[in-house]
Amino acid sequence: MLFSDRNEAGKLLAARLGGLKRRQPVVLALARGGVPVGFEIARALSAPLDVVLVRKIGAPGQEELAIGAIADGEHPELVMDDSLAGWLSVSAEYLERTKAAALQEIERRRRAWLGDRQPVPMAGRTAIVVDDGIATGATMRAALRATRRRAPARLVMAVPVAPAHTLERLRGEVDQVVCLETPRDFPAVGDFYRSFPQLRDEDVTTLLAQARSFVPPASS
Repeated sequence: MLFSDRNEAGKLLAARLGGLKRRQPVVLALARGGVPVGFEIARALSAPLDVVLVRKIGAPGQEELAIGAIADGEHPELVMDDSLAGWLSVSAEYLERTKAAALQEIERRRRAWLGDRQPVPMAGRTAIVVDDGIATGATMRAALRATRRRAPARLVMAVPVAPAHTLERLRGEVDQVVCLETPRDFPAVGDFYRSFPQLRDEDVTTLLAQARSFVPPASS
């Protein structure tokens, strides 16, 4: 399947998640790309939309190659591909420097996107963690573990597209997996969209602001 854009992918996922509407769901999008997907799911489920602040840890000299990821929280959740990091001889000094830079960028994004807005309460609710697709799964694993720490009653991972082997590695992190497509060949997430633009900070803040109308203020 080739999705028109992230919004279409979100609507298609929402159709598969409709049964969760009565379970007090909260939609948590990996920003930036997961926000338009999560926006459509939150709208369909009349659910709050929040973001998971997570950053990839790139390999030395190959920043697009994820050797791990770190997610925000009271105790930041770090996930590493130890075998890959070892094969690339990643030094402890490089890792500490890169982690510090990632946390600094996470804090910048928090201020830009959320201001003084507090996280949506999660305890006892169904958390639906959403992205526009998964490749290696490093950032998603960090996001899932950070979300699990917030004590949801049920943790659901929902994505439009991902390799089957990546989903299998993540299945143990969640109570339910919803994925529309698991193609055999997986060059990159963007290859499964006709329109796949880079999102700006303003795009994220606009969608989060609009999504506040999906539920009464007392329920968010």
